[in-house]
Amino acid sequence: MPQSLSKALLHVIFSTKNRDRIISKNIQPKLYAYTAGICRKIESQAYRVGGTDNHIHIACSLPRTLTISKLLEEVKKSSSKWLKTQDDTLRTFSWQAGYGAFSLGQSQIDDLLKYIDNQEQHHKIKTYKEEFKDLLHKYNIEYDERYLWD
Repeated sequence: MPQSLSKALLHVIFSTKNRDRIISKNIQPKLYAYTAGICRKIESQAYRVGGTDNHIHIACSLPRTLTISKLLEEVKKSSSKWLKTQDDTLRTFSWQAGYGAFSLGQSQIDDLLKYIDNQEQHHKIKTYKEEFKDLLHKYNIEYDERYLWD
């Protein structure tokens, strides 16, 4: 076959450093749009970007020419640089060092989009740490909690 074809879908989640609650409501939609633009620039389709004041979720495709780590390195680096220019309170902004990236099938995308859209309600009952550990359990990922949080 002369072509290489693929479609890999990801659910990505990462938080602000120390889960600081510093992404204000007025900056969130701008951040989500900017992040979707970063994805487009590196040939990843962002199906949805959302989150809360201390973390972000991205439903996106993984381009066949990029690794997950390179995709997220670019997303985190570029969005962090942009955020630092948006408000004096964000001048020292940084994301946590790590991330969670989970694969999913096409049939799961609609549920994921609803999940991302419902973040504000979801976090009235669960913290980011609880949500992240729930995702690790859902996707059967082993972890050592001593190294989970920065």
